[in-house]
Amino acid sequence: MSQDLLNKIQEQLNAKFPGALETAELPFDFVTFTINKDHTHDVLSFLKTDPELNFHFLTDLTGMQTADEKHLGVIYHLHNMYKNYRVRIKSFFPMDKPEIPTATDLWPAANWMERETYDFYGIRFKGHPNLKRILNVDEMDIFPMRKEYPLEDQSRDDKSDKMFGR
Repeated sequence: MSQDLLNKIQEQLNAKFPGALETAELPFDFVTFTINKDHTHDVLSFLKTDPELNFHFLTDLTGMQTADEKHLGVIYHLHNMYKNYRVRIKSFFPMDKPEIPTATDLWPAANWMERETYDFYGIRFKGHPNLKRILNVDEMDIFPMRKEYPLEDQSRDDKSDKMFGR
C-alpha cells in the first residue's frame, strides 16, 4: 500500500510542480518526500487541498540539522485520517539563510510548532504571525539544538569522559 501511495503522490507532484521533488523514499514503510524549499508551501497546500489526497491534518512539524552541519531543515508529518494515509515532507536550506514560508495559513496548529522550531534551531518562518521564542528566555542569543553548541557544560570538571564510554 505504501509503495502505491508513494508512486501516486510522486507522479502528481512531478506533474504539478516540475523540479520541486528532490527525492522520494520509503524508509521503514513511511512515504517520504524531500522538496525544494522554494516549492514547499505550494506542495503542502496541494497535499492539503487536493480532494483525493486530502492531507488535512498536520501531525507534527520540527526542525533538524544535517550530519555535515551545513544545512538546516524542516520536517512535516501529514495525515489523511479518512484513508489513514501518512506522509513526511522534508525541506533543507543553508545554515546562513534559515528561512522557509510559514504553514500557519494552511494549518493554524503550525503556529506553536514553528515557534518551537525557531526557538531551538533559529529557522525563520516567513509570514508567521508571531515568530518569537516560546520555551527559552527571550534574552537567549543561541539556538540550543544546533550542533555547534555543546551538549554538556564545558566548564565542569567533576565529570570524566570515561564515565560516558568516551
